[in-house]
Amino acid sequence: MELGVNSSGVDVNGNCEIHDGILSPALPILYSLVFFFGLVSNTITISVFFPRKHSDSSMAVYMRHLAIADFLLVMCLPMRVYYHNSQGPFYLCKVLGIFFYVNMYASILFLSLISLDRYLKIIKPVWVLRIHRVRWSHRASFSVWASLVLAMSLFFLRNDRQYPCDRICFHFHHKGLLGGLANLTLVAFFCATFLLFLCFYARITTKVRTMSLGNRDPKAQQRKSRVVRKTFVVPVIFTLCFLPYHLVRVPYVLAQMDLIQDLDSKQILHILNELTLLLSSLNSCLDPIIYYFLSCTYRRTILCALKGSNKLWVELFSFITYCTKTGWATTDSID
Repeated sequence: MELGVNSSGVDVNGNCEIHDGILSPALPILYSLVFFFGLVSNTITISVFFPRKHSDSSMAVYMRHLAIADFLLVMCLPMRVYYHNSQGPFYLCKVLGIFFYVNMYASILFLSLISLDRYLKIIKPVWVLRIHRVRWSHRASFSVWASLVLAMSLFFLRNDRQYPCDRICFHFHHKGLLGGLANLTLVAFFCATFLLFLCFYARITTKVRTMSLGNRDPKAQQRKSRVVRKTFVVPVIFTLCFLPYHLVRVPYVLAQMDLIQDLDSKQILHILNELTLLLSSLNSCLDPIIYYFLSCTYRRTILCALKGSNKLWVELFSFITYCTKTGWATTDSID
């Protein structure tokens, strides 16, 4: 039966016709893994960036706000796992959903600002622009948060309880004309941002490849190759995490508006939407890779921590080996 006929979205047994299918047992586990790794990596990131305000730069400001967005997004995931595929408190689920998207689009915007900052510093290095100033970067960052909170608060005004299955948290919900257009506007905004991304990094790559770093020096060529590889870190992570979700989003929203009425198509789109949304949340775990390649402070701190950890393990292993040889670690010595 098509949802165009059964507009309530409920089958003869009273169950929702759109369901998670094979993803039902996997999604809570996968979101839990993203939460764990995202919490650990972003806690480390915040502990590295925030005590070093004296070394502020425009890039550091954007990275700091990006880390906040990732951390807040990760904190949404336990509630998403708890209320997965169940009818929870309506307004709580709605607030959590909006909070999730605020931080997801904050990540998109701060990655865009990082890319713009790098583009101008590499392509126009002699220009002195306000965007390079720390004070301007702080204002731009706070403007991003304010704009997103204001825009997403409009979604809170919509009534999503028209049908029984619309009460299920983080599920396939029907949308009216205004709700559908608002979601498609966000997709259009992302597409414009993604095109700018491609333009920025195409120019950056061309500029780096034509830089003279000692064309006959093998070591210089290796350095140039490393710079080119580092250049692709941001666009690769950005594309991997956010492009699939927004490609699926257009037909998915059309299905929510009942412009796509075939039940099988809606079911497939729902599963694809859940998979790509999970992929977008994975960005919170991958952004520390960007910090590692773009921030000397972050890279040195992580490397020093790893060296200190390795030294600790080596000393501990040496101590255990010594105790074993001298008989301290045997049960006889304990007696």
